Amino acid sequence: MEALEAVLLGVPLTLLVTGASLSIGVVLGVPLVMGLRSRNMPIRSACRYTVNLLRGIPAIVWLFIIYFGVSIGAFQFDAISAAIIGLGLISAAYMAEIYRGGISAVHAGQWEAGHALGVSDWTTFSRIVGPQALRVSIPSMTSYAISLIKDSSIASTIGVTEIVFFTTQDARSGGGGLTVYLLAAAVYVAMCIPLGLLSRKLDSSLRKKVSR
Repeated sequence: MEALEAVLLGVPLTLLVTGASLSIGVVLGVPLVMGLRSRNMPIRSACRYTVNLLRGIPAIVWLFIIYFGVSIGAFQFDAISAAIIGLGLISAAYMAEIYRGGISAVHAGQWEAGHALGVSDWTTFSRIVGPQALRVSIPSMTSYAISLIKDSSIASTIGVTEIVFFTTQDARSGGGGLTVYLLAAAVYVAMCIPLGLLSRKLDSSLRKKVSR
């Protein structure tokens, strides 16, 4: 019982890091995907390089860079802020790709109609294509949120007191060994199952709407 209580102490920060990181990704993913679809070659190349860089370097390395490397002089990030910023930037790259897939699922004729009417790409995206692409992207976004919950565990390496942090402490001090880690795994599963069910429901609902 004490082991479970120790594990549960980390749930609030796990949810905070996950939620804040996902929010950053959802917002920053929009300009990134617009850049990826830009007709301006330098902008498109810069956004593609940014996405590849953010996705290509392991998340734990980004956290170390931000927490130990960037936090110099006037820029001082605490562990929680560094974790949120690092995972948030990585989330932005993944969300941009998810959005790109959603936009590709929208008929290209809607872009062409916007161009024919002299409407800017941003207006066409925000008013017409974007809402449709978002609906298509929701199942993938939910699946990514599940992955992010699990990835948030690496925040313990820079001192964020989330689930793995308390689990490791309890295993070392209380001798719980494998038991406490199994409890941590069960807590992660308990958090991820509702999102998994939501993802399936949204995907099923979307398929029904598309088939009509």
